[in-house]
Amino acid sequence: MPSSTETLEQPVPSPRRRLLREDRRRQLVDVAWRIIRDEGTEALTLPRLAEQAKVAKPVVYDHFATRPALLAALYQEFDTHQTALMDAAFQASEPTLPSRAMVIASSYVDCVLEQGREIPGVIAALAGSPELAKVKRDYEAIFMEKCRTLLAPFTPAGTVASSGLWAMLGAAEALSFAAANGDLTPEQAKDELFETILAMVARTPR
Repeated sequence: MPSSTETLEQPVPSPRRRLLREDRRRQLVDVAWRIIRDEGTEALTLPRLAEQAKVAKPVVYDHFATRPALLAALYQEFDTHQTALMDAAFQASEPTLPSRAMVIASSYVDCVLEQGREIPGVIAALAGSPELAKVKRDYEAIFMEKCRTLLAPFTPAGTVASSGLWAMLGAAEALSFAAANGDLTPEQAKDELFETILAMVARTPR
């Protein structure tokens, strides 16, 4: 039988540290990406997220009221990272059309590859909901305007047609996903997107 001294010397478990709200959100987002990577987008539900993050369901619902809200947050993070990559590459690039075109091509493909095969699933889920499709379109509009600004100085008319930007975006998405799935190498995807951008600028009417 332990003595009273031995009993008093037993270590007292420290209380579980409560994460700050922004740290908890970061944890939940990281776990959400992991679920998509390991189990697919369809497996990502709020109860599943709570289970995998080892938190009570109300904690998850406090941060993301619905599954669409969670998917929108994931896409927003992807878009924010993509924008940061492009801005950094733009600052380091030469003021020439080939340089600007490669900035766009490399930034788009690299961002998708960094996120891996998770982002195509998220984008597919966004397309399945009118609410989420609007979120995707809003971010796409911002991306295309950034590209228009980068490329306009090299066109005879001083601007780039929206139809060309939509075609470029479709090519960027398809080529990046092909690279993420291993159907193309990253270099092949970047080179093809680069050529697509140059051709788009060359077709711009005077």
